[in-house]
Amino acid sequence: MRIERLVAMANDIATFFECETDRAAGARAVAAHLRRFWDPRMRREILAHLGRGGAGLSALAREALSRLASD
Repeated sequence: MRIERLVAMANDIATFFECETDRAAGARAVAAHLRRFWDPRMRREILAHLGRGGAGLSALAREALSRLASD
């Protein structure tokens, strides 16, 4: 899958969870969604993209992916 599409999808999910008043809870929710619904190849690709600087990722998406990487 094209990385641009994965970035857009991750940002869309993060946008949905922006309504969380607790930022850490929002990041956990995004990470949980990615863990639960994304194929392992998709997660590997987006995490590799984050490792290369994560161009285009929103702040909440970056935080969620950092959490996902550390799990």
